[in-house]
Amino acid sequence: MTHDDGLDGEHIEQKTICDQLEDLIHESHGESVTLRTLLHSLRESGFGMLMIVLVLPNCVPIPVPPGTSTIFSIPLLFLTLQLLAGRQEPWVPERLAEKEIRLSFLRAVVSRISVHLRRIERFVKPRMLFVTSPWGERLIGLCWLCFAISIAVPLPMTNFLPGIGILISGFGLLNRDGAVVLAGIAIGFVGIIATILVLTIGGHIVQGLFFG
Repeated sequence: MTHDDGLDGEHIEQKTICDQLEDLIHESHGESVTLRTLLHSLRESGFGMLMIVLVLPNCVPIPVPPGTSTIFSIPLLFLTLQLLAGRQEPWVPERLAEKEIRLSFLRAVVSRISVHLRRIERFVKPRMLFVTSPWGERLIGLCWLCFAISIAVPLPMTNFLPGIGILISGFGLLNRDGAVVLAGIAIGFVGIIATILVLTIGGHIVQGLFFG
């Protein structure tokens, strides 16, 4: 291979995460897309990309169609358990895979979040690689499991910060940037603390109303 060939190869760069998200929306047809189609389209990008897509609705302040939160939160639990177990290929149950998501909703989510992700993309680079090692990925999976459980709690203030935590750490995992992964994990655990506070305060209020 000549030197020029090598330079040409360097110019053929892998698409950024934002580019992949936008391509996913543009290449989809009809009014809705099944979860199976999403998983199939992103299977080559691994768990990180799938987690980013599934957590997006929890990270932007737009109206969520009824039932959408459940459609997205349950696969999060499945995927985090599989990542924790060291599974290479993501899987969700057949019944869940047939659930449909409106494309108009996905377009709105991707449009709102892409601006912020492109800003982060300027700073990510491979570093602290021990964080994204195979064992590191399992620890990330454990953290994501905690965040996914918080997201599944149907109460206010229990899903935004854990969702942001998964989004940022998934972004770091895809780019092998351990520093970004750790930053996302830290944000997610702040969200876990908020969830615990919401549940504790809510429990005391209910106890006061019915047993006070």
